[in-house]
Amino acid sequence: MTLRPIAEVGAELGLAPEDVLPWGRDRAKVSLDALGRSSRQGRMVLVSAINPTPPGEGKTTMSVALAMGLRKRGRKAVAALREPSLGPVFGVKGGGTGGGQASLEPAADINLHFTGDLHAITSAHNLLSALVDNTVYYGHPVALEGTRVRWRRAMDMNDRFLRNVIVGLGGKAHGVPRETSFDITAASEVMAILALAENLKDLEARLGRIVVGQAPDGSPVRANDVNAAASMVALLKDALMPNLAQTREGGPAIVHAGPFGNIAHGCSSVVGTRLALAYADEVVTEAGFGFDLGAEKFLDIKCRSAGVWPRGVMLVVTLRALKHHGGAAADKVAEPDREALLKGFGHLEKHLESVAAFGLPAVLCVNRFPQDTESELDELRAFAKARNVGIAVCDGFGKGGEGSLELADTVLAMLDATDAAPPKPRFLYALEQTPEEKIRAIARTVYGADDVAFTAGARKDLETARALGGAGLPVCMAKTHLSLSDDPTKTGRPRGFTLTVREVRLSAGAGFLVALTGELLTMPGLPREPAARRVTVHPDGRITGLMQGE
Repeated sequence: MTLRPIAEVGAELGLAPEDVLPWGRDRAKVSLDALGRSSRQGRMVLVSAINPTPPGEGKTTMSVALAMGLRKRGRKAVAALREPSLGPVFGVKGGGTGGGQASLEPAADINLHFTGDLHAITSAHNLLSALVDNTVYYGHPVALEGTRVRWRRAMDMNDRFLRNVIVGLGGKAHGVPRETSFDITAASEVMAILALAENLKDLEARLGRIVVGQAPDGSPVRANDVNAAASMVALLKDALMPNLAQTREGGPAIVHAGPFGNIAHGCSSVVGTRLALAYADEVVTEAGFGFDLGAEKFLDIKCRSAGVWPRGVMLVVTLRALKHHGGAAADKVAEPDREALLKGFGHLEKHLESVAAFGLPAVLCVNRFPQDTESELDELRAFAKARNVGIAVCDGFGKGGEGSLELADTVLAMLDATDAAPPKPRFLYALEQTPEEKIRAIARTVYGADDVAFTAGARKDLETARALGGAGLPVCMAKTHLSLSDDPTKTGRPRGFTLTVREVRLSAGAGFLVALTGELLTMPGLPREPAARRVTVHPDGRITGLMQGE
């Protein structure tokens, strides 16, 4: 496969040559100056999904497929997607660039180092960690209580052995011993900040607001207090510029930032979205995992912060995931099972209710697998028709843009219907509500919970967050992606449950509170058979095995 010159891809989008900064042959950074060179306002489609089975259901593949199909229909469409993290790439899922004929290119480069954004974020995060511990050691430039340090360390890899560590061992010359932890880079507040920052000035202001710990009198110590923000911006200056890549068919794609969907806010960058909206007719963007996680945060956090709003939602479903949520065994979901499929419709119904709670129209995108039968697809079509919801079966994985034309037409019909009266922002909660009220609003409306319980530790965390000025911030829920509830074993549409919040973290720089539920970990571990074991580097330098099925 021969990729288009990246300057040519930028020209198709309408970018000026001076704004496309090549990063190797097949990828580029886009200057932030490009945001001021276009007055176009494209129509945004938010791609989300039902709760996936562990391998995922191809949401990124369908996002790329939709962009390809729209381009086949003569539209100036761009996919604005997240950057993959090395943790999942070498862990359970493999690469995060789509699949088959509906993938981003250069896939291997995007899945590995790409333009170095993840490395820059990791470095900036750990620079702050070093400055924090140096402040504890010297008591300068501010008094920082070693037992009250809140800032952890980060690494872009799944490594369960780093979840709990002790630093500063070896005697006084080597530091002050204390317990700490590592988060995966995608869960770093620095990643969230980069994804939400509007420009370099905003980036530095957000970084400076990070609360790293407390002084002996209990007052907050921020990154600005340890003189960290400017040097962190120096590391992140290039990373703030969006990345330009292309689909397998040569269409433009903006791939930038990658907060996790289950333990962070799960959306690509604000600057990447703004860039796409300024140059494209249609912008296809996704949010992590199911609608209950990434999409809720996209709307309540990212859209509230950036002042943008989608025209509608494309909800990705698969027959196998519906049967999984209908009670079919994991090794049987590819087989015909009408009873399990019909039971699984209750799960889909809940997600459609959640979409409606935000005042948005929806279409269903069925990611077709070879084992899918027409009779079961007809059952799903009848379900959609009875609810007046558009539906399209997509074979983008096997046929690229040609296999995505029905999907493109269905989405265009939804968008055209909104032209006369575009949906207006509708959030689940007001910022003036208490953190507890915000969490309950999300849990009851989107998850279907009866109520929320807060552990003693979470209540203490909330009091600390209030004291540090975090009461008026939106909430970023950290929850399993495998269930609407906080229990990954509860598939389908759980009812009669109470969501338990066990910990709350203040992300003052990003501008939200993180509420952690269940046994969710901010540093994942590798599975018994990591994806890293199937990677091969060939004599010509070609890399295979990063994507499932290679």
